Amino acid sequence: MSFLAEYQAHVLERAKENIPPLPLNAEQVKAVIEGLLHPSNEEIETFKELLSHRVSPGVDEAAKVKAEFLDKIAKGTLACEAISPKEAISLLGTMLGGYNIKPLIEALSLEEDLAKEAVEKLKETLLVYEGFNEILALSKYNPYAKEILESWAKAEWFTRRPPLPHKILLTVFKIEGETNTDDLSPASDAFTRSDIPLHAQSMLKNRTQNAFVRIEELKKKGFPLVYVGDVVGTGSSRKSACNSLVWHMGHEIPFIPNKKAGGVVIGTSIAPIFFNTCEDSGTLPIVADASKLNEGDVIALYPYEGRIEKAGEGVATFNLTPNTLSDEIRAGGRINLIIGRGLTAKAQEALGIKEDDLFIKPQNPQGKARGFTLAQKMVGRACGVEGIAPGTYCEPRVATVGSQDTTGAMTRDEIKELASLGFSADFVLQSFCHTAAYPKPSDVKLHATLPQFISTRGGVSLRPGDGVIHSWLNRMILPDTVGTGGDSHTRFPVGISFPAGSGLVAFAAVTGSMPLDMPESILVRFRGELQKGITLRDLVNAIPYYAIKRGLLTVEKQGKKNIFSGKILEIEGLPRLKVEQAFELSDASAERSAAACTVRLDKEPIIEFLRSNIRLIEAMIEAGYESQETLARRAQKMRAWCENPELLEPDSDAEYAEIIEIDLNEITEPILACPNDPDDVATLSEVLNNPARPHRIDEVFVGSCMTNIGHYRALGEILKGEGAVPTTLWIAPPTKMDEKQLTQEGYYAIFGAAGARIEMPGCSLCMGNQARVRDGAVVFSTSTRNFNNRMGKDAQVYLGSAELAALCAMLGRLPTKEEYLALIPQKIAGKESQIYRYLNFHEIEDYRLTQGR
Repeated sequence: MSFLAEYQAHVLERAKENIPPLPLNAEQVKAVIEGLLHPSNEEIETFKELLSHRVSPGVDEAAKVKAEFLDKIAKGTLACEAISPKEAISLLGTMLGGYNIKPLIEALSLEEDLAKEAVEKLKETLLVYEGFNEILALSKYNPYAKEILESWAKAEWFTRRPPLPHKILLTVFKIEGETNTDDLSPASDAFTRSDIPLHAQSMLKNRTQNAFVRIEELKKKGFPLVYVGDVVGTGSSRKSACNSLVWHMGHEIPFIPNKKAGGVVIGTSIAPIFFNTCEDSGTLPIVADASKLNEGDVIALYPYEGRIEKAGEGVATFNLTPNTLSDEIRAGGRINLIIGRGLTAKAQEALGIKEDDLFIKPQNPQGKARGFTLAQKMVGRACGVEGIAPGTYCEPRVATVGSQDTTGAMTRDEIKELASLGFSADFVLQSFCHTAAYPKPSDVKLHATLPQFISTRGGVSLRPGDGVIHSWLNRMILPDTVGTGGDSHTRFPVGISFPAGSGLVAFAAVTGSMPLDMPESILVRFRGELQKGITLRDLVNAIPYYAIKRGLLTVEKQGKKNIFSGKILEIEGLPRLKVEQAFELSDASAERSAAACTVRLDKEPIIEFLRSNIRLIEAMIEAGYESQETLARRAQKMRAWCENPELLEPDSDAEYAEIIEIDLNEITEPILACPNDPDDVATLSEVLNNPARPHRIDEVFVGSCMTNIGHYRALGEILKGEGAVPTTLWIAPPTKMDEKQLTQEGYYAIFGAAGARIEMPGCSLCMGNQARVRDGAVVFSTSTRNFNNRMGKDAQVYLGSAELAALCAMLGRLPTKEEYLALIPQKIAGKESQIYRYLNFHEIEDYRLTQGR
């Protein structure tokens, strides 16, 4: 079968699902080129169309083949009847950056009409990187290069684009209540995320009926659609949620296949990571009261005036925030704006000119803050200053970046689109924790190809079966530094991290910095003594519990109040916690919709943690993990810190948006998150006294990034000698190191005797994209969140401690407070130091990492 026949069959197959064909791969581009060089008359336009519009830009392998072919035509070393040299240069100019930059620069020395075409294309190109210096050197004697520099200095790449309109007419598509990112990008379809059109077909399938029929009907009104909800974008940081929304409500991007931009989102509350992802996608996010907006309404949005009208009547007001948002939309997204502003500043500096009024300047607070919080000092250090006050726009250096597998393919594609062949961030880590246990064919392919993509750019790739990214990434971090990651649970227990969508993660990895509007901070201060039987997980749930009592948090979605949303959660009062324990607290800040979290610890547990991690990194190098240079550099920085351990401290007069005091003496029984909302917390007694809540337990899951080896020892001690449990008990340790140690200590034998289903180290049930609980099951879980349908269809999921999970597994129901407090201390008494003992690799003689699991 000929290439065109095969391709047309693919087009028809995809059309059955109402989606366009996949972008061409490198071999297909070679076939297209062959067709262009030896065409029949009826095929020539088809081949030209494919080369022009169906090749991904940047440093995709297909783009390399395309650029090399067009370069030869432009220089006259290859003749093609279908494409003239000038057309070849024009097409090179649509490829954003990467493999097209060198040919375009070299075209500046060709004959006049070709050079002028290259000039116009380079004026619009932002991703030039080292090409800037080539053009600067050329500008000394080449007038075309000088013209490009002058254009960049004037920001013509920006000013030639249409500004955000003063009035936008839109048709409302509304989802009542809360829309989380799992609604927009279901975990069960995670394997399709990098195929944006295909993945978009799963949007809202678990949330509402006939969404696409409704969308098509609403489009008949003739206006773009606006996505409206009470609470929008909570949960995961997955950019695929925004990609899917934009696919249905945005506009095509010329010359970029299978990706769209634009669109508008209005929410009474928009989760901060989702808001930022909208900015990066060129989507306009508006926080405004959505209660008077109904599906099918045609509304007028006045972005600069901050008002929304329906039938000529005002129905809501808002502030266009941040104040640079209109520039972001004009530039095609926040990342484009940042890169473009940097290019303009660089060009102005080279030419010795200064124009300050080309872009809206970020509106920063006036005057010095009274005092800085710990988070503000950490970000300040990453910006080269003492501290960053809330409301200040900044671009901190990013020391550590994490990428996991269900978003890794998207991050890879974003890195390609950024035309990058190397990372500027000091440490980038890729994991395979979400797909290793039950890989689909696309996952198997990703496991085989993504490691080299990451390591050749200077990153470090884990292996399938190694375990959860957070449990590994936490072992790579440096105190008081800033990081990010493509998972909402990238919440460092030491230092600070701001989780992000895959676009911003790619940007941070490539550039070594990230944009940040510094949030306000909420201080949570613990005092008193931890009571018998009370665990750290109970303290995790105590934070929303006390906030609800103070009226700072509500469970109801309509008019929801959440003091934590978009702010930094700063925790103190537990300085002697081990770093592994501190992560339970920081990790759960994701469920509060907080922007980030800090935990104030003493030096001693951090030194112990880093020394252990140095030995782990050494073992990784010995086991052949790549990039070894990156691993060695990070280990050396850890050694340097341990030799001179200094920690930042908050100022005594630091200001917080709110302070929540939690008295440990008052917490005398477990606190649970109830089905199906991590904010809906109650004490064990309150749950049992409420007949509307389920009390039986069908399945129990002990796993996820919220666990460490101590939880599994506690589980084993409670189950020891009790025989097979009446529930379905799932166990998934976070890393292969935990698995090995628990096996050696005999706990796996105990789990087997209990009849547990033991999973590969990794995320297992937590995300719901692999194994799942039975439909309608009542579940007790140690995992991160319990959104509807996440762990299983119509499942009702409680969240709490491993200790309580063990008792639920044994009884098949929630125990009473009295049962819990009688049994748990009895089973664990006198063994605490052995149970809650963490993996210190530097204390294990001749420690080695096993090959595989």
